[in-house]
Amino acid sequence: MITFKNVSKIFANNLVALENININFKEGELIVLKGVSGSGKSTMLSLIAALQKPTVGELIVDSNHISKLPDHFASLYRRDNIGFIFQRYNLIGTMSVADNIILPMLPKNMDEKLLEIDLNRVLKMFNIEHKRETLVKNLSGGEQQRVAIARSNIASPKIILADEPTANLDEKLSLEFIEILKEMKSANRTIVVATHDPLFFSLDFVDRVVEIHDGKIVV
Repeated sequence: MITFKNVSKIFANNLVALENININFKEGELIVLKGVSGSGKSTMLSLIAALQKPTVGELIVDSNHISKLPDHFASLYRRDNIGFIFQRYNLIGTMSVADNIILPMLPKNMDEKLLEIDLNRVLKMFNIEHKRETLVKNLSGGEQQRVAIARSNIASPKIILADEPTANLDEKLSLEFIEILKEMKSANRTIVVATHDPLFFSLDFVDRVVEIHDGKIVV
């Protein structure tokens, strides 16, 4: 599903974020990228999402050579294949739960009835049906994360990317997120989680924990 071939990412001032990454993630796997802040975990996610391009090497996702996609096609690739769960949720506080969730679908110009079906599906899946018309700014942190997760699943993406998803949550809410993660994996999503939260490192449903240190995979 996801293949890194000799991938390096170098930013300005010769800052090496990733160095010669070679790894494969299989369809339906749940991969945890382990490492401290600045180790290169988030950069790997941004490359998978085609938000950035490798400086060197090739990245192939579901047979798409995304490291060479022009920006317009990279946007279409993200829309159709990637669900992203951000550390700070990236929700619009003055909009309702429902409107936040359907935002990624608007460029598709879907039939309203079909869109309503998809919306109701994720509202029910993540137990926020009763919050449908609530403004996001009036939700708790845990509720906001459920909205963010619902938004990431609205298009039934093949790949879910989660960047430090429990960084702003207490232990109770972190454990709730882990249960949601288990449900998403059972739907055969390929999931990559970047985290330094030790709660993730011994979960029995995680397929692999990949440690990143100074932009390199620790073998």
